[in-house]
Amino acid sequence: MKLNILNKYICVYIAVAIISFVGVTLLAYRIDYNRVYKEKSDDMYKQAVSIAARFAPDYFSNDKLRIIELELNTIAELDHTRIMFINTDGNVILDTKYINVNEEIDDSGILYSISDFNINSLGSGHSVTGNFYGIFDEAQISVFAPITNAFVMKGYVVVHMPESVITQRVYTTFNTNYFTLLMVLLLNLSFIVLYIIHVHNPLKAVSKAIKEYGRGNLSYKVHAGHNDEMSNLSASLNYMASQINEMDQFQQKFLSNISHDFRSPLTSIKGYLEAIEDGTVPPEMINKYIKIVLFETDRLTKLTSNILTLNELDPKTVRLEITSFDINALIKHTIETFEVTCKKRKIQFQLTFSGEKEWISADKSKIGQVIYNLIDNAIKFSPENSNIFIAVKEKGEKAYISVKDNGCGISKENIDRIWDRFYKSDSSRGRDKKGSGLGLSIVKEIISAHNENIDVISTVGVGTEFIFTLPLSKAPS
Repeated sequence: MKLNILNKYICVYIAVAIISFVGVTLLAYRIDYNRVYKEKSDDMYKQAVSIAARFAPDYFSNDKLRIIELELNTIAELDHTRIMFINTDGNVILDTKYINVNEEIDDSGILYSISDFNINSLGSGHSVTGNFYGIFDEAQISVFAPITNAFVMKGYVVVHMPESVITQRVYTTFNTNYFTLLMVLLLNLSFIVLYIIHVHNPLKAVSKAIKEYGRGNLSYKVHAGHNDEMSNLSASLNYMASQINEMDQFQQKFLSNISHDFRSPLTSIKGYLEAIEDGTVPPEMINKYIKIVLFETDRLTKLTSNILTLNELDPKTVRLEITSFDINALIKHTIETFEVTCKKRKIQFQLTFSGEKEWISADKSKIGQVIYNLIDNAIKFSPENSNIFIAVKEKGEKAYISVKDNGCGISKENIDRIWDRFYKSDSSRGRDKKGSGLGLSIVKEIISAHNENIDVISTVGVGTEFIFTLPLSKAPS
């Protein structure tokens, strides 16, 4: 089974919980046990040494030994211990928990003997754990201290305590470790909950959105309510999908427009040529229809040329041949190509230049096309007996070129759409059927390729002005 990230985190969390529990149960228990054992054994050893030092002078007196036993019984009861005096031969002469059934003790004062008693077998320390030569039924902690008299070893004081006393104390405090572990695990669990809320769920939403986009549903939106990186990712994904959706719609619109713009003139050309071929057109009308066919052919030629130009202006492949040239001369030469059209409609040009010559650095042929398209656009929208104003001004290291007409203007809701490919206003369609809707798109692409800007100022019923910038240069030597 393939685990997702959340399942992996949960598995890791469970593994950490189990390892932590086992670690606390074994390692922490042993640490606590050793700590309590050391504390108790040290206290018992101090007690054994104190008893040995205090009662050593009276060790050999049976009368005094019974009095000592009474006092030690009280100490043993209070400390939950068992105190013994054992001589070097392993004979027990005092035992606070010894019960004498016969209530008789021989003259030697020996209560009972420990077989195979050897103090050296207890090790180098002062305490051992076990049943102490089989005397006890349960494990005991036994601590011993030597009893000496006149620098002679006479026996040992041995203090016993059940190991269960230590384990009980460890278990009493050991629950705190489990409580601490539980709190840590709950805090870790809160991180998993936060991961689910802030990472897992948004990732699921992003994954679902990608699947929807793969199915072609580009209108699907990712909703992320938290203001963090995942929210930024979701917003970026939504933006990407909207851009792709717009590109898809643009492609469909592009194909629809180009199909319409090719189909209309081709239909006219075919119809007129078939009429001429069939002989249904009177001889005196043939020239008229041939002119219409030529007009439509010109439309197709211009449309094809514009499409090829736009393809060449792809930012990934465009190549500019930058040279220094006089923009004023280029404008004058371009105006001359519209002389016939302007005479028919009585349109005049008003030119304003900062100097006799204005040298700029750009691709001359492409800038020539920009000026041509802007002037062509101004003529199409200008009424008869009107003026078109063209100006070149210097400001800093830039030349500002403007083309202004007194046409119908552009409404605010449409002014941002004029750069779209195949966009045409109704006025353009009504006045000039040659319009392809690609002229201003080409202008925008060329200026952008030069890393310059172009702006438009327009008022409905007053006119439109296009202003673009180009870098100034020195006159070629």
